[in-house]
Amino acid sequence: MIERVARKLGFRSKMLLNLAGIAAMAMPIAFGFVNVNQVRAQAAPATPAQATAAAPAQGIAGTWQGTLNAGRDLRTVVKITKADDGSYKAVFYSIDQGGQPFNANTVTLQGTTVKLALALIGGTYEGKLSADGKTIVGNWSQGPNPIPLTLTRATPETAWEIPTPPAPQPPMAENADPSFEVATIKPNNSGAASMQGLTLRGRNFATRNSSLGDLIAFAYNVQAKQIVGGPDWMDKDRYDIAAVPEQEGVPNAEQLRTMIKKLLTDRFKLAFHNDKKELSAYVLTVGKGGQKLTPTQLKGPLPGIGIRPGAGGITLNMVNATVGDFASFLQMLVLDRPVVDQTGIKGRFDYQCTFAPDDSQFNGHPPPVPPQANATESAPGLFEAIQQQLGLKLDAEKTPVDVIAIDHVEKPSAN
Repeated sequence: MIERVARKLGFRSKMLLNLAGIAAMAMPIAFGFVNVNQVRAQAAPATPAQATAAAPAQGIAGTWQGTLNAGRDLRTVVKITKADDGSYKAVFYSIDQGGQPFNANTVTLQGTTVKLALALIGGTYEGKLSADGKTIVGNWSQGPNPIPLTLTRATPETAWEIPTPPAPQPPMAENADPSFEVATIKPNNSGAASMQGLTLRGRNFATRNSSLGDLIAFAYNVQAKQIVGGPDWMDKDRYDIAAVPEQEGVPNAEQLRTMIKKLLTDRFKLAFHNDKKELSAYVLTVGKGGQKLTPTQLKGPLPGIGIRPGAGGITLNMVNATVGDFASFLQMLVLDRPVVDQTGIKGRFDYQCTFAPDDSQFNGHPPPVPPQANATESAPGLFEAIQQQLGLKLDAEKTPVDVIAIDHVEKPSAN
């Protein structure tokens, strides 16, 4: 579903980290979340001046519905309310994908032009309200190719039923020392040069096109240059892995890493010792103007991380993620050296960073930036974007870091 919708919208992500089963942010469809629960965002209201001018008397308050054709038909419901000051708020539902509510960040009505935005997933809708106030004809955009979406004002008789979202799965016991009950490892011969996915949906863990180096980097939270002494095939041979924990419940980040560590020992016969080495690294700190991170809308033990098209570049989307998660993502998949988090920032955040990648990033294979008719100029580079958009700063310096020195490793045992 993710890739089919991505192709429909004209962008195919190079990678996907969806560690919570909550948000496949590379999914370019507005409501493409899986098992998202407890969304409690407050929509940012439009100003009264933005609200009415030349619109039908009833405005846009009410329930609207329409079908988005993005590889398959997705019924969409938008509930819009109007405050006493004339501002609007909206809640989106994709009822064929679970019916979870997503609050819009902005809702405006200027003349007959309706605009809505969901910053959490980088989606926007713009349409024209009909003279009778019964339809809005427009397009949904989350990438370079907008998709038509006509919304019709619903009545109590015509309104679609919104399903009750599934209850969140309980977390794994905090004191659990989990292992995978069963794990299937298969060679991936697609020729892709980088990991294409590492996901946990419910209790189903999977990786696509991951190397042994990728797995070690994730399990031990290190960058590739912190892994020394391994064989050539460690980064060349690639695998698809599917596994299920033997313990009940959804694991947290450390429990997931524990299971992968055990898998590496059992199936790859990995043995190593820890060492210390002075390496060129990036140190992540808070910029002079202070951090600009937004507290998360979501709840759960794990983050959702991914990439989608952005204005003049690509956008890194993260939900329910710590700054440490952000640093880990950068060093694992984007940058060519370790990233040391010295921000001191605690908590989980939803944030976006739009930048133009260069050939030194993503192991020399950055996601392609698709043609974008509405982008008047290129996005800034990664370092400038992080400072401008997130209030954080990356500085290059040499610093002592932990390294994993490989003593022994084998190609994975048969399933």
